[in-house]
Amino acid sequence: MKNKIISALLCMTLTTSCVDLDIPPKNIVTSENLLSSESGMDIYMARMYSNMPFEDFKYMAQWGFNYDGWLNATGIEGTGEALNRDGICHAFTGEDHAYWGSAFTLLRDANYLIENLPAYAGSFPEITYNHYLGEAYYVRATVFYAMARRFGGVPLVTHVINYPASSDKLEVPRSSEEETWDQVLADYDMAASLMQPKSPKSGYSNKYVALSFKAEAMLYAGCVAKYNETVTGRLTGLGEKTGVRVIGFDEDRWQAASKKYFTEAYKAASEVIQNGGYSLYKKKWAPGDKEAQYQNMVDMFSDLTSPENIYVKEYIYPTVTHAYDAYSAPFIFRSPLASGVCPTADFVELFDGFNHYPDGTLKVTSGNSNTEGDYLMYNSPLDFYKNAEPRLRAYVIFPGDMFKGKEIEIRGGVYTGNTPVRPLFKDYSYNSAAALYQNLDIYTQKPKTLYLSPREGNNQEIVTLEDGSTMTAAGANGPFYDNGEACLTGLYGRKWLNPDPSFTAKEGNSAQPFILMRYAEVLLSAAEAAVELSMANAPSPDGTNMLAVATKAINDIRERAGAKLLTGELRGDVESRNIVRKERRKELAFENKTKWDLRRWRVNHYEGRDGFWGETRDKNMYSNQTRYRFRGVYPFYSTKEKKYFFDVHYQWVSQKTFTYTVLDYYFSIPSGEVSKSLVIDQQPNR
Repeated sequence: MKNKIISALLCMTLTTSCVDLDIPPKNIVTSENLLSSESGMDIYMARMYSNMPFEDFKYMAQWGFNYDGWLNATGIEGTGEALNRDGICHAFTGEDHAYWGSAFTLLRDANYLIENLPAYAGSFPEITYNHYLGEAYYVRATVFYAMARRFGGVPLVTHVINYPASSDKLEVPRSSEEETWDQVLADYDMAASLMQPKSPKSGYSNKYVALSFKAEAMLYAGCVAKYNETVTGRLTGLGEKTGVRVIGFDEDRWQAASKKYFTEAYKAASEVIQNGGYSLYKKKWAPGDKEAQYQNMVDMFSDLTSPENIYVKEYIYPTVTHAYDAYSAPFIFRSPLASGVCPTADFVELFDGFNHYPDGTLKVTSGNSNTEGDYLMYNSPLDFYKNAEPRLRAYVIFPGDMFKGKEIEIRGGVYTGNTPVRPLFKDYSYNSAAALYQNLDIYTQKPKTLYLSPREGNNQEIVTLEDGSTMTAAGANGPFYDNGEACLTGLYGRKWLNPDPSFTAKEGNSAQPFILMRYAEVLLSAAEAAVELSMANAPSPDGTNMLAVATKAINDIRERAGAKLLTGELRGDVESRNIVRKERRKELAFENKTKWDLRRWRVNHYEGRDGFWGETRDKNMYSNQTRYRFRGVYPFYSTKEKKYFFDVHYQWVSQKTFTYTVLDYYFSIPSGEVSKSLVIDQQPNR
């Protein structure tokens, strides 16, 4: 009887188990769970957006998309914007973690949504359903765009590849570069046609986000099509495995392609300008008031209600944070590091408000070059910058200026010799970078008349002044010639730093937003596309007066910046193109834009380097055939004059020399992907 009862219980158990197996497990999320409700779609969208190739505080150019932001600093990729002490400071020629495998993972998510959401169309209002589809196309476009500007032609995976499958189904060869840019264009257009004009929820995109990024992407495509042809030997080639032109454009295609892409860029930017409802941030701006203009631009980068913000990556303390302040604040606020962004003299030279030598470099002496005449004297180091554009002051911390309630003391050294003071070096050319202040006779020999400090604290040299007071040679922030963690160039970056005196910088303690797309960039995109189309004698895509639009865009930006306005209308020529490029370099500095602009303009290699700054300059001043360097602007105190003078010299501490060749305009395809595939081509000449 006992055995019969046990058998019966076992049968009942087995029967129950069979029934239970027909019920979906409670811990498995199915497509129906996600794609049939707005709450499910929120989860799906969060997954995609958390893996988007957005270059904000969590991105480091040297390492690629690690999404951690360790040592994060901006403008240090050989762009000339800033310098940094670490190995992460070098020319943007590749990323340690190539954007390849993770790109295809995100493409699969986007393609899955495009293919499967129609089955649940009835679960949403039509406008909501269309927006979700538009988001998928926007994600796919952005991924292809991120890949295209790194690699040229890429595998255009536009459908879900089911596993397992035969190799011919799994393997997708690289398409041509032109086909890739055409896919980016098509996907952004589809996204814009489907998405709502306003983001339905925080973090979502919208029609004008898609159009703004489309304008940026099409400028890149147009420039590659056009300026690839100016590279010596034409930077183009066919893949060995497939014979497809994986980089560059066919000789009979590049002109038409460049016009097409510039046309699409202008159309997209123009639509945002006319209908997007955005405007330049001017909440505190006042005409003729430099202090108000400066403060306006400082506030612009932290005000989430700004009418200029088109797409913003938000952070929330303490759950979603970054550490930009911990790595890039001035030395006196270091926690645990500091000085990650030290702007260059070369960058300062772009801005209005300074006197220049005939060659365009900063004038610091009474002569016609920095080896002639006597140093010009200033009552305070801040006086050197008193006429600078308020925009520059909003981006850069000048020596003697205030930050977080403290004066930022920056000093190269103290000079006790006779006046007037003659130039410290006889040679300031590219080859003079090894000439260091600590090697000068006035420092090494006795009696010494130049005082410097190797490090902070007890290592500081102390100078006794005539009134009996003392002064440290290098001030609180350096430069210290044996410590690369202090000020390297005589300047600090201000943009993106938290200015609140009560804020304590440390890792994972920052919550400033990062503006990925703002209205000023759209204006610059319209202006650049307008001039490029005018240079090509192409008609206006939408009937607007392109050059009038371009001129107004530049003047609107300059007015807000406190810069000089254009005196005439832009034209369809190289000079006007350079005006727009230079304005873009100034306005979008430290926003992860310039490193891409230098690549698409094809001006990073030696033959094109006279346009590196967005204008014509003597490239031999700062480079040789493959390498180039940047300079600092260093304040020194004269005890006899009781005034400051400035010396512009190649980076003095933690010296950096950048290298760039023609091949670097395209990143290598990951070698493992090439070796294991019969159809994935490596870049020609690699």
